[in-house]
Amino acid sequence: MKRAYWENMAPSYGEEIFDVLYHDKKGLIRQVISKQAGPGKTVIDIGCAIGKWIPVLAPVFKKVIALDISAKNLAIARKLHSSYPNVDYLRADMSGKKKAAPAADFGICINAILTPHRKDRARFFAALGPCLKKGARLVLTVPSLESYLLTNIMQQQYRIDTRYFPKETSGKKALSKWNHIRQGITEIDDIPHKHYLKEELEHLLREAGFATERIHKLEYDWSTEFHKPPAELKKPGPWDWMVVSYKL
Repeated sequence: MKRAYWENMAPSYGEEIFDVLYHDKKGLIRQVISKQAGPGKTVIDIGCAIGKWIPVLAPVFKKVIALDISAKNLAIARKLHSSYPNVDYLRADMSGKKKAAPAADFGICINAILTPHRKDRARFFAALGPCLKKGARLVLTVPSLESYLLTNIMQQQYRIDTRYFPKETSGKKALSKWNHIRQGITEIDDIPHKHYLKEELEHLLREAGFATERIHKLEYDWSTEFHKPPAELKKPGPWDWMVVSYKL
């Protein structure tokens, strides 16, 4: 997404955007943060939005760099978290051509690489490296394409929320949708978002100069996908991918 999208979204970000911090019931991201934290370390939150992770990061790191493309998001984050003096707010475009931020000891990037434009995604992944020191860990989460497909299959099988079934299309529009799906581009509230395959993530991070340490599913309840999921619809449920990698 371009900067204008996030600037327009900023006032309603808390209500409109999926809250990974809240829905990570097992605390998998927080476990990695706790392991990597230290009183002399700097952490960078890449795509921090309105700063939901700042209260998790600021108490356990010497310095937090809260980076986002949206000036409005950063203004909201600064107001919400003014009690943390060790946070630097930085407006930067990770899909731009300039270096985004100084290198940190640890980084998180939570569902920030969503743009449907391949060139912008490539620039974003390439910009991750300069944000971190050699050997530094990065926690990256992204929407799962496998989960998206499973959700659609379950919706059809159990006839869930039928009024939200996708309308049939034909001609150029159908071809465009098919080409998008082939690239992992799906629509959320009519806005195209990139979803990722597990193996695709490993490939992209390797190209960006990172080695994958481990990949987890951030598992969610079916209520995050459907208004009224049937009781018989149990695990496996929907998920995002969470990757822990380190800079080579």
